[in-house]
Amino acid sequence: MRANPISLDAIADFLIERGSPGVVMKKRGVEAFFAHSPKDAALKREVGRFLAGISRVAPNSAKPAVHWSMLGEGDWQDSWKRFIKPRRVGKRFWLTPPWLTPPNFRQRQVITIEPGMAFGTGTHATTRSCLEYLEQVAEFFGNRPFTALDLGTGAGILAIALVKLGARQVWAIDNDPIAIKVARENLSANDALKRVRLSGKNLNEIRGRFPVVVANLTAETLLDLEPAIDRKVSPRGFLILSGILHSKGNAIARRFGGRFRIAKRRRRQEWVTLLLQRK
Repeated sequence: MRANPISLDAIADFLIERGSPGVVMKKRGVEAFFAHSPKDAALKREVGRFLAGISRVAPNSAKPAVHWSMLGEGDWQDSWKRFIKPRRVGKRFWLTPPWLTPPNFRQRQVITIEPGMAFGTGTHATTRSCLEYLEQVAEFFGNRPFTALDLGTGAGILAIALVKLGARQVWAIDNDPIAIKVARENLSANDALKRVRLSGKNLNEIRGRFPVVVANLTAETLLDLEPAIDRKVSPRGFLILSGILHSKGNAIARRFGGRFRIAKRRRRQEWVTLLLQRK
């Protein structure tokens, strides 16, 4: 389907939530693949209603155009897999599906992610910004071991990166059972499970404080959790916040700015990521 670039992330997230195992982002559109089922008509109605809602929110944008087509089984396999390529992220990582080996992979660490029904492939703007800031935080610690908390771990990509960057233990929490299942599979595939405590616990149930905390959520959730997040960051510790729409960036900065200094702020598309350090 073709749509306003500002709406593409929201549309892709919606399609993934509806069970698409392959969503391909393009410059002015999204391609999503679904297995044929008796629920096809209901799915088309849901997609139509969602896109109508997008049009109401952004009335000055052109209405998204949808095209449905049926693919044979062989076409299905080739159609979505061929669009998913290894991606360089930051200075140190490749993000890659398990069926491909990145070029010059020995010069970077590889995070292998199986594209599935949830959480995409880790190339979203917010995930990439978090990974880049985690690299910079890891450089601060040098060879010193550190612990970390990944709040809202999703597919577990940031927890995997933390292990590869030298964290001796990572708490990775999420309240979505599907996320826990997907994260466990990805952690195992990347030989990171032994150093990650994967849990569906509430944030307030996690004991202790951490020199590195990363939370890739939404602005509203970050504001709700601000007191609990604050209690989890060690003195002089680092806090990475993402999943923030640009329009909400200043509100997040003000809320956390009392106890943290904003070391860096990055905008990618309509998303903002903050790197903070406790004062």
